[in-house]
Amino acid sequence: MPLSIFDPAELGSLRLRNRIIKTATYEGMTPGGVPSQALIDHHTTLARGGVGMTTVAYCSVSANGRTFAEQMYMREGIVPQLLTLTRSVRDAGAKVSLQLGHCGAFSRNRDLPGRRPIAPSFAINEYGLMSGMPFTRAMTDRDMETVVDEFGTAAALAVRAGFDALELHLGHGYLLSQFISPATNRRRDRWGGSLDNRMRLPLAVVAEVRRRVGNDVPILAKTNLRDGFRGGLQLDESVGVAQRLEAAGVNALVLSGGFTSKSPFYLFRGKRPLKEMIEVEKNPLQRLVLRFLGARVIKEYPFRELFFLDDARVVRQAVRMPLVLLGGALSRTSLETAMAEGFDFVAMGRALIADPDLVIRMQRGEIERSRCTSCNKCVAEMDRGGVRCVL
Repeated sequence: MPLSIFDPAELGSLRLRNRIIKTATYEGMTPGGVPSQALIDHHTTLARGGVGMTTVAYCSVSANGRTFAEQMYMREGIVPQLLTLTRSVRDAGAKVSLQLGHCGAFSRNRDLPGRRPIAPSFAINEYGLMSGMPFTRAMTDRDMETVVDEFGTAAALAVRAGFDALELHLGHGYLLSQFISPATNRRRDRWGGSLDNRMRLPLAVVAEVRRRVGNDVPILAKTNLRDGFRGGLQLDESVGVAQRLEAAGVNALVLSGGFTSKSPFYLFRGKRPLKEMIEVEKNPLQRLVLRFLGARVIKEYPFRELFFLDDARVVRQAVRMPLVLLGGALSRTSLETAMAEGFDFVAMGRALIADPDLVIRMQRGEIERSRCTSCNKCVAEMDRGGVRCVL
C-alpha cells in the first residue's frame, strides 16, 4: 500500500510531520555572509505553511568554499543567528536541515588565495573567467584532508546551531560533484579514474561528518542522476553512487541533476529568464556575455511535472534506503504519484516559493496545485535582494 504524503514519517531518528521537504534553493538573504532576519522569516513562513522539513540552502564549510562573497559560510560568529532561525522553524512545527557544501572550481570569489579555486584537476574556470579567475588548481592530498576536516567542523557547528538534519551537497557541479563526475575529475591517482576512486573524497566527507555529529543526526546527500552534458555523470554510475552512499550509512538521498556551470537549467526546466538574469548581473563583462551569448550557451529544457521520475525509478530499484524525489512536483497528483512509485519523501522548490502555504492548503483540500508557471524568474530574484515569486 502506498505511503500517504501527509502522514508523519521517520528520517533516521527524526520524526517529520509529513513527507514534504522544502528543498535547498539559494535564498540570497545572507548579506556579508551573515543570516538575515529575511532568511529567518523565509524559513519560518515555510514551516507555518506546513512542510515537514525546510532546508537552508548553500552554506559553505569554509570561507574559501564560497562561490561568491555574499554566501554564508559556517563559523562561530553566525551561530547565534542560526539558533534564532532553527528555534523559529521548530516553534512553527517543522524540522530544519542545513545544506553544507564547497564550491571547488565553481567560484568567482576574489577573496581566494591567489584567486585559484581548488578542483579535482587543473581546468578553465568558466564561471570565474570574467572575474579574473580563469584557472583552477588541482588539489593535493593535504587539500583533501583540509576539506574533509572543514566539512566535519561545519557539521558539528551546525548541530550546535540547532539544525535537526544535515544535507551534504554532492551534486550540481560543486566540489564533491566535481570529484564524482568523470568530466571534471581527470586525475590518475587514487582520487580519480574508477568510480570507487572518484567517490573516495565524498565518502571520506560522509565518514567524518558522521564521526563529528554522531548517529542521531540524519545525514542526507544531494546527488546527480545525470550531469546533463556529454561526458558527465550518467545514470549507470549514479546508481553506483547511490549504492556506495547507502553502504556508508547516509540516511536519505535527494535525487537531482545538472551542473550549475555547464547545464544550469537541466535542474530547473522551463523558461530561461535571460532578461532578468542580465538585469541582476553585477559583473559588466559577464553581463555582456549573457546579453550576446546567453541564448546560445544556456540551454532551455522543456518542463513537465516530475521530470526526474524516470531516472529516479532506476535508483529506487537499486537501493533500499530512503529516497527524496525532486523535480517539478507542483500538484497533489504529483505528490501521490511519488508515493505510489515507492519514494519516501518529495522535495519541492519553486512550488513553495510561489505558494509557501501550499502544503497546509493541499492537506485541507483548498488547493490542488501551485500557481508556479516555471518561468524561473525567481532564479534572478535570488540576486535582486532575495528569492521570491514574481507572480
